[in-house]
Amino acid sequence: MARALMIQGTGSDVGKSLVVAGLARAARRRRLRVLPFKPQNMSNNAAVTVDGGEIGRAQALQAVAAGVEPHTDMNPVLLKPETDVGAQVIVQGKRLATARARDYAAMKPSLMGAVIESFERLKARSDLVLVEGAGSPAEVNLRRADIANMGFARKADVPVVLIGDIDRGGVIAQLVGIKTVIDPDDAAMIHGFVINKFRGDPALFDDGYRLIQDKTSWRGFGVLPWFTRAGELPAEDALGLGEARKPGRCKIAFLALSRIANFDDLDPLKLEPNVDLVMVRPGEAIPGDARLVIIPGSKSTRGDLTFLRTQGWDIDLLAHHRRGGHVLGVCGGYQMLGRSVDDPKGIEGPAGETAGLGLLDVTTVMSPKKTLTRVTARHGGTSEAIDAYEIHIGHTDGPDRARPFAMLDGAPEGAISSDGRVHGSYLHGLFTSDGFRRAFLAQLDIPATDQPYGARVESALDALADHIETHLDVEGLLALAR
Repeated sequence: MARALMIQGTGSDVGKSLVVAGLARAARRRRLRVLPFKPQNMSNNAAVTVDGGEIGRAQALQAVAAGVEPHTDMNPVLLKPETDVGAQVIVQGKRLATARARDYAAMKPSLMGAVIESFERLKARSDLVLVEGAGSPAEVNLRRADIANMGFARKADVPVVLIGDIDRGGVIAQLVGIKTVIDPDDAAMIHGFVINKFRGDPALFDDGYRLIQDKTSWRGFGVLPWFTRAGELPAEDALGLGEARKPGRCKIAFLALSRIANFDDLDPLKLEPNVDLVMVRPGEAIPGDARLVIIPGSKSTRGDLTFLRTQGWDIDLLAHHRRGGHVLGVCGGYQMLGRSVDDPKGIEGPAGETAGLGLLDVTTVMSPKKTLTRVTARHGGTSEAIDAYEIHIGHTDGPDRARPFAMLDGAPEGAISSDGRVHGSYLHGLFTSDGFRRAFLAQLDIPATDQPYGARVESALDALADHIETHLDVEGLLALAR
C-alpha cells in the first residue's frame, strides 16, 4: 500500500497546488508511482478525465507532472459556484446536486465515504499519494464537518506539511496562529512547514524561520523563492491570466465574466510571444485595438449575459465587430453570441429566456443532460485537427450552423457568421492543438511560435521540480509520508 503526504496551506492561493505539482515531478524522477489527490476543490475551471468525469484543473496539471492521465478519483468532490451562495456539487466526476452553502455544510459528512473510497483506490495503484488541502485548517468554524483538511488527514491518518505565503505578509502569524487555534489532536498531524514565494535574500528570514520552529515545534523544510516560470503553467484562477500579461504585437482581449469557467482555452495564447492577452475586467472597456475578443465559458450563461450588459460590453462588442474585428465565443460564450438562451426548466437559475448578443444566427435551449467528453475535431477553415473536450449543457442550432466551426465525427460543430468574423464553438482547450493555434492566429495576421505548447508546460514542470529540489528538503518531505 502506498504512502501519503498532505500539503495544506495557511490560506487560499499560497502555492499548495504548485508545490504538489513540483513534488509529484520530483517523486516521478525517483521512479515512484505518484498520484495527486485533493479531497475537495472549489473551481469552475474543470478538466475532463479519462474515465469521463470532471475534476479541478489543478489536479489535472498535477497528473501531468506525475506522468499519468487525470482520473476522477484525484478530486472526488468538486464544487462549481453558480451564484454567490450556491454551487454545483460534483462527486467522483458526476453532478450530485446544486446546493446552497448552508445545505452543503450539512451534506459534507455524507461525502467523506466517497473521499476515502477514491483515496484508497489511488493508494492501491501507486507508491505515493500527494494530497492537497483546501483553504486553511485555521477555519475552525468549519472543522466539525471538514473533509478537505484536518478532517481528512485525521480520518486517513496522513501526515501534514503547512505552506505559508510570505509574499502576502504575516507568515509568522499565519503559521503560529494556526498552531494556536486548532485542536491539539489536529496540530499533532502537522509535522512541518514550508515558506513559499520568498523574494530577496532568504538569510534575512533566518530569525523568523527559527521563531516559527520554536513557537510551533514543527520542522522547517525550507524557504522556497518565487518561481518565475509559474506563469507558463495553466492557471487555476482566471486572475492568474491577467497577472501573466506581457507585451505583444497583437492584442487579444477576453472578458472576465462573473462566472467564468474552463478558461484554459486561454493558457496557450498567453505564451505566444506576439500576443498581448488582455483581461477585460468589470468596469473596463473592451480595447478598441483588439484583433480578437474572446467570450469564454460561463457557469451561468444567462446570468453572465446580464453581467456582460451591465458592463456595457455588449455595446463594445458590436462596435468591435463594426470596425472589422473578430469574435470567438467558447461554450457559454458561444451560447451568448446567439439570438437567445432559453432555460425552461431553470437548470442554471430561475427559469426563463434571455436575449443573446445576436452576432450569430443561432438559439440555445438548456437541458438537464450534460455533455462531458474528450473529442478530436477538424477545423472547418484550416482543416487542422483540434484535440479538445466538451463540458456543457444545452443544445444550440440555427442557420449559422450551416457554416460550422469544425467537423466532429462527421457532424457540424459550432457556427460561423456570414461575414466569417464571428465564431462559436463548444470545443474547450482548442488552442492546445499547435497546428490549429498557428493556423487560426495566421488568419488574424498574428505570427505564432513553432514551440509545442505541451513541451512548454513539461519544461516548466521540470524547472519547478528543479526549483523545489534546490530549495527544499525533498528527501525529508518524502520520508515523512506514511
